[in-house]
Amino acid sequence: MSSRSESAPRTVSLVTLGCARNEVDSEELAARLTASGWDLTSADDASVVLVNTCGFIQAAKQESINELLAAAESGAKVAAVGCLAERYGAELAGELPEAQVLSFDDYGNIGARLDDVLAGRRRPAHTARDRRTLLPISPAERQPAPAAPAGSPLDPVAPAGSPLDPVAPAGSPLDPAAPSTPWITGVGPGGGVFRRRLSGGVVAPLKIASGCDRRCSFCAIPSFRGAFVSRRPPEILAEARWLADSGVRELVLVSENSTSYGKDLGNLRLLEEVLPDLAATPGIERVRISYLQPAELRPGLIEVIASTPGVAPYFDLSFQHASGRVLRAMRRFGDRERFLTLLDQVREKSPQAGVRSNFIVGFPGETAADLAELELFLSDAGLDAIGIFGYSDEDGTEAASLPDKLDGAEIARRVEEFASLADELMSQRADSRLGEDIDVLIEEETGDGRYEGRAAHQAPEVDGVTTVTSTGRLAAGDMVRAVVTGSDGVDLIASAILGGVNLR
Repeated sequence: MSSRSESAPRTVSLVTLGCARNEVDSEELAARLTASGWDLTSADDASVVLVNTCGFIQAAKQESINELLAAAESGAKVAAVGCLAERYGAELAGELPEAQVLSFDDYGNIGARLDDVLAGRRRPAHTARDRRTLLPISPAERQPAPAAPAGSPLDPVAPAGSPLDPVAPAGSPLDPAAPSTPWITGVGPGGGVFRRRLSGGVVAPLKIASGCDRRCSFCAIPSFRGAFVSRRPPEILAEARWLADSGVRELVLVSENSTSYGKDLGNLRLLEEVLPDLAATPGIERVRISYLQPAELRPGLIEVIASTPGVAPYFDLSFQHASGRVLRAMRRFGDRERFLTLLDQVREKSPQAGVRSNFIVGFPGETAADLAELELFLSDAGLDAIGIFGYSDEDGTEAASLPDKLDGAEIARRVEEFASLADELMSQRADSRLGEDIDVLIEEETGDGRYEGRAAHQAPEVDGVTTVTSTGRLAAGDMVRAVVTGSDGVDLIASAILGGVNLR
């Protein structure tokens, strides 16, 4: 392994793994690093590689560890942040001496922390803890007074116990009195969320909340992400305007549980009130919501998502299973009949609405009857996108101690069986859209009068794409009215309708 000079410049490469929420975290870290005098660069030229890890499931953990080891092999100094680093802390540091392990609590001083990494000053890694204990149990007591800035776990003015330092250096770009820059935005009285985009494109995530109050028996996320905290509407709307000014045309609202938005602000209908304002942001063509809990999906929210101009009629519903018995063991609610009734309510408001969901097979005690319920649900639900995952034990979760575990080979067999069924059903759903008029947001030109984009039922990265043919010239950011002429698996083929282009 090569060695880089101790006098190496303050250059850093940011590697992001995991979900869209991590993408936002990395962009906020990038803004702070730039404000601290660090230069962002490629991994080949970096003195420090900062890996924003994922700690959700075993495969994601292994990917994070592999990325950290690969970065160390480059000769750069290495630091780990994100969910894996937060979840395991000193334990991870002991197993992986190649990397300095940092906590969410280090984010506010990330520039200084990387100075330590670059100089070889190894700080003791944090001891992992349940971050839900850092904020009051009552959601109403988690937020500062209304006049103060909002507090998400990546907000520099968050309540005590959040990972960012509330004080920005005087005169720095993070100081609210400092001049604004093209890539840092300050939101709210006295400061706010700051962000530097790390990639271009016309679609970007926008975090509306962080943390989760649910207690699903298989999920460890709340323990290391903390209790649920909403961002206040003025802060979200200001960031939406900034993203629009930077060329974004679709906002994807992300959180651990979007249906809980506003509960800590005393208004469970706050998302219904904010969505029309977000959709009316100049330059924004479409707003999409992700991570909806079926048990919390209110009729009023269905109405707003299904009927508000500029809001995608798209329902990312976390069903996880369809057997009532398995769902109870998961500490969740619902069953096949209730879920189908919910989908009927959605399609009554918007017949063309897109619906996606993920499902876990192989949960402890899952029987053939439970699988039959899931198969019946999938066959009747008409979902556009289906993710099938095999159960695995997660440290510290209730499900890890449940009896009647299935062996790995049987879980893999069930995953293969249901993934094959899901592929068939998604293809059928795509076929059913033949002849539909759809609105496609163009993302790139692929040549010969063909363009790739996404319809309202297709979220970035997790769903399919639509290839549009057009006799007229299109560009990224154009919203095109098109008719579906074919399908290929979950992907659609469509022809632009003459005069149906909103050019930017």
